[in-house]
Amino acid sequence: MPRTTSTTPSTTSDSSKTGRPEDARLGLGPTFGYGIQHILAMFGGVIAVPLIVGGAAGLEAADKALLVACGLFVSGLATLLQTLGVPYFGSQLPLVQGTSFAAVSTILAIIGDDGKEGMQHVFGAIIAAAAIGLVITPFFARVVRFFPAVVTGSIITVIGLSLMPVAAGWITGQATITVDGQLVENPDFASIENIGLALFTFLIVIVLSKIQVLSRLAVLLGLAIGTIVALALGKVDVSTVGAAAPFAFPQPLAFGVPLFEIGAIISMLIVVLVIMVETTADILAVGEVVGTKVDARRVGNGLRADMGASLIAPLFNAFPASAFAQNVGLVALTGIKSRFAVAAGGIVLVLLGLSPMASAVFSLIPGPVLGGAGIVLFGSVAASGVRTLSKVSYQGNNNLVIVAASLAFGLIPVVSTDFWHAFPTWFVTIFHSGISSAAIVAVLLNLFFNVFLPGTPDEPDNLAAAPPLQVQPTEIDVLQEGGELTAESYEPDTRTEGTRAKDPRGDH
Repeated sequence: MPRTTSTTPSTTSDSSKTGRPEDARLGLGPTFGYGIQHILAMFGGVIAVPLIVGGAAGLEAADKALLVACGLFVSGLATLLQTLGVPYFGSQLPLVQGTSFAAVSTILAIIGDDGKEGMQHVFGAIIAAAAIGLVITPFFARVVRFFPAVVTGSIITVIGLSLMPVAAGWITGQATITVDGQLVENPDFASIENIGLALFTFLIVIVLSKIQVLSRLAVLLGLAIGTIVALALGKVDVSTVGAAAPFAFPQPLAFGVPLFEIGAIISMLIVVLVIMVETTADILAVGEVVGTKVDARRVGNGLRADMGASLIAPLFNAFPASAFAQNVGLVALTGIKSRFAVAAGGIVLVLLGLSPMASAVFSLIPGPVLGGAGIVLFGSVAASGVRTLSKVSYQGNNNLVIVAASLAFGLIPVVSTDFWHAFPTWFVTIFHSGISSAAIVAVLLNLFFNVFLPGTPDEPDNLAAAPPLQVQPTEIDVLQEGGELTAESYEPDTRTEGTRAKDPRGDH
């Protein structure tokens, strides 16, 4: 992973005054350069939701384009609110806000067979559910004390792992496509050309990460180079750029006045609760990556920004906003911790939302290129979780059980998407998200083992009593002395009933 101390471009810095690494100021050029890199990393995700919803509702191309532009516009405003903050709103952390995937299945269920008319019920449900979420935010702000390293590490790891299918989906494309109103097999699905393009982009990002002066722009340059190669291979359609308007302000309430239906509101409220759990995890994750203090008040401010953005989103024909976990990975990968760089990305999103033509330029990046970069980004999130878990003590407690169970529940919907299909809809909505599944299980088990019933049984089971897999200090000493670790290098350890490396310096 790139180092964060030697190549950070900086002219002035507020971090020395505030003591917070996220307050560092970069030059104007680097600030917007890194901001654009954040937007490129999340652009595919933020436009996917309106395209999916628009297709399900049977909208015309112009209406789909409107949904995309509105999604970009609201995402930009939400990002500015989250990063810069106003009193009681905004965590002031480098978090990118975008349209949440968690709401897609519920939105499609609300639309049903109503088509375009169903959009009014969707927007009404979002407004009501987000308002309730805003009211109950103080409760969520207080749960931060129930998120120790064993919980946050498990959640962060699942965030990274659960995002890998997204990267894989970008690379392979859809197995079926619609041609002349009929569903047919996609001849380009998981083609060697697509996978090769993704691996090429991945390789470019890895190589550039090795070059000190380019490492922090590795993802941006990888996406640019990958897109150029895709253009040469004929996998990029540039005709959409010329057909788009250069400027258009999002039309408020373009689909009519929101309608409020109790069933739709209850369904959307469950989604909002899931989003709040995920956003809490993202706030804690980026705080861990940045190395800054995140307390209950800061979590509350971040959640209020999240719910506030979701509350106004339907007025501009957009869907609930949430912190984007993939951008937490980008912060970890590049080492750029400045919230102002992410705020610059928010400005870019707003401008893109005001310019359909500019949005079309960014949307030229093909899925395989995004997926190739996504492998590195999402893997970085998982690696950050592993690093957090390495700080956890596993001796004399059941923390290993907490990690094992939360990772398992978090990955169940990833490896078996229909696992919970027979359960009630509200249950499926919650546990179909690997992130919320892991968060709920980790928090409950931490309460059970470490809060309500602290301590361990007299004879903990084999899993709870398992020794840690780590390099011991005496092993490091042996290697530094030029020795080799063989079977004769170890002696019995009465504390763990196992073995330990012999100290090369003798008894002390």
